[in-house]
This record gives sequence, structure tokens and C-alpha cells, in this order.
Amino acid sequence: MQLNERKIKILQAIIKDYIDTAEPVGSRTIAKKYNLGVSSATIRNEMSDLEEMGLIVQPHASAGRIPSDKGYRYYVDSIMDKGAVDQEEQKYIQNLVVKNINQIDYLMDETAKALSAITNYTTFISEPVVVKTALKQVRLLPLDESSVMLIVATGENHIKHYVVPVNEPIDEDKLYEISCNLNDVLKGKTRDDITDEVIRNVLTAIRDHQEILKPMLKGIKKTISSAESVQVHLSGEKNMLSFPEFSDIDTARTLFKTLEEKKSLLNIIGDSPAGTTDISIGEENELEEMKNCSVIKTSYKVGDNIYGTIGIIGPTRMNYEQVISVLNGMAKNIENVMNSVAKGKNKAIEGKDKLNE
Repeated sequence: MQLNERKIKILQAIIKDYIDTAEPVGSRTIAKKYNLGVSSATIRNEMSDLEEMGLIVQPHASAGRIPSDKGYRYYVDSIMDKGAVDQEEQKYIQNLVVKNINQIDYLMDETAKALSAITNYTTFISEPVVVKTALKQVRLLPLDESSVMLIVATGENHIKHYVVPVNEPIDEDKLYEISCNLNDVLKGKTRDDITDEVIRNVLTAIRDHQEILKPMLKGIKKTISSAESVQVHLSGEKNMLSFPEFSDIDTARTLFKTLEEKKSLLNIIGDSPAGTTDISIGEENELEEMKNCSVIKTSYKVGDNIYGTIGIIGPTRMNYEQVISVLNGMAKNIENVMNSVAKGKNKAIEGKDKLNE
């Protein structure tokens, strides 16, 4: 679809004014505010053409026009300026990422909060997820006479601790021996690699204290699985209440319920290639509950196989230029700093929790 310059300027004016005011836009408003050099009558004729094309709609007989989902799509794809991040926002984003890079959970929380504060929309961000991870090291340490501590680390320094009950005290030397046997058999193996045959090899290698092996193997597989699962941080849900589109309590409640359900949130996150920006507008969203929203998201990549996603949810009447520039700026900073960490140019993400080799 090709629009002439006048129609483009009128569509831009309608979108800009509607984003700012949430009120239908009339021809007289455009003529007064945007100095297009044409009369209100000419603008009305052009608006009629835009309406026939499906780019704008008239919500009420006596009202002005508002953009349709199709109009927003045309604007995003063909008209919108790809703005850069404001210098102050850029500096704030950089400091945020560098300051918190050693605390991945905190970094994700703070990033989500920062994006929702900057944009005034709802933000989601997933922690870096390993496409396939493997066991790096297992350690067993004595806690007391009836329990030992199992420490499991994956190749990406994803670390979990478990308390394993024992029938009788086990001294530290014996626990070290069991740790070594477990590492000999399981190191480098993925969750799918830990088959029944591998478990039999563990049982053969460790003949004493086999009562603790079942919970230990369960903890090991659980750690590997959690390193591959998506952990999502959400912020700014209540921001949606400030928009008239969600002033109806039932509409707002339905949206909040959708965002609270992890399955729905994962559906919204989906999969996007690193470095690309994906925009779903209104009816383009798969979930019925999201038909009044736009979702803008981008993925970042750390190393060869670790991915995360950052996204913004707002009304279709969102400031697309600002959101896209801020979102891409945040993703780029996270990617650059995390890749530096992965290459050893900075502290390891969880270096302070590393197991002693």
C-alpha cells in the first residue's frame, strides 16, 4: 500500500494526537495543530480515503477518527522514525547493567523496573536461557549428623543447593569421595544424557550410602532443567490502569490475570531471533486477552546458545518510537556487557558463588 505525502502526514498527525490525548481526532484539530497547508475540507476528504483503506476508523458517528490496528502497522512499518535512545536514558541504562551484572536476578528485576519507569508501560524480561546445558560439578558437604549439603553447578555457573537427609553421619572424606565418583560419571552430561544406564553406572561406582543417591540425582536433574527453563521478571502491571483503554474493571482484571499466568506470559514472550524487534499490534496477538494491547519485544544473545527476551506491553495507542529505541538500547547494553563477562573481560556473572575446583 502506497500513500501520498499528504495522506502520510495526516495519518501521522492522527496517530500522534491520539497517542497524546486518547481522544478521536477531527479535521479541524489537524488543521489547527499541524500546519499542513490545506483546508479542513481537504483534510476530511483525505481522512475519508484513509478510512476506506482501513487505516483509521470512526468510533462514533459524530466523532473524529482514531488509528486502526492496520493504521498502526502501516505507521510502524513504513512511516515511523527509528529514533535513538536519549543520551541521559542511555547513560542510565549502561550504569544499571554494569552495576548489577554480578547479580543476574537483581539485574533482571531492576531492568524491568527501569523500562517500565521510562516508558510508563508494562515490562517483561526473561533471564538468559541455555538452549542445552550440562553438569559442570557436584560437591557434597556435611551439615550435621542427619543431613548433607548437595551443591550442583552447570556449565553456565547456574548453581543450586539442596539438603539431603542421611540415615547416619558421613564424614567429609567420604563425601568428597562420593562427589568425585559422581563427577567422574556425570560431568558434562545434559539432563537427557542421565539415562537409566548412567544411573546404574552411578550405583556401581558408589556402593556405600546408596540411600542418598536417589535424592541427589533428582536434585542434579532439577538443576539442569531449571538452567534451561525460562525465568520471567515482570514490572509495571499497574501502569496499564492509567490508560482509559483499561479503565473498565473487567478488562483490567482479565489483562492482569493473563500476565499472572506463566503459560500465558511465555506465549507472549515466544521466540524471536536475537537482534530483531518483533511488534504485535492488537488483533495480531494470539491471545484474546491481548487484543487491546501492543507487544514489542527483542531478544539478546550471550555467547553461542544463551538467549533472553525483553518486551514492553501497552495499549495499541503506545509511543512506538520511544519504546523501540529504549528497548533496543537496553537489549544492546545487556548483550554487550554479558558477552564481555562470558569472554572473561569482567567478573563471572555468579563468580562469588563458584565452586572450588
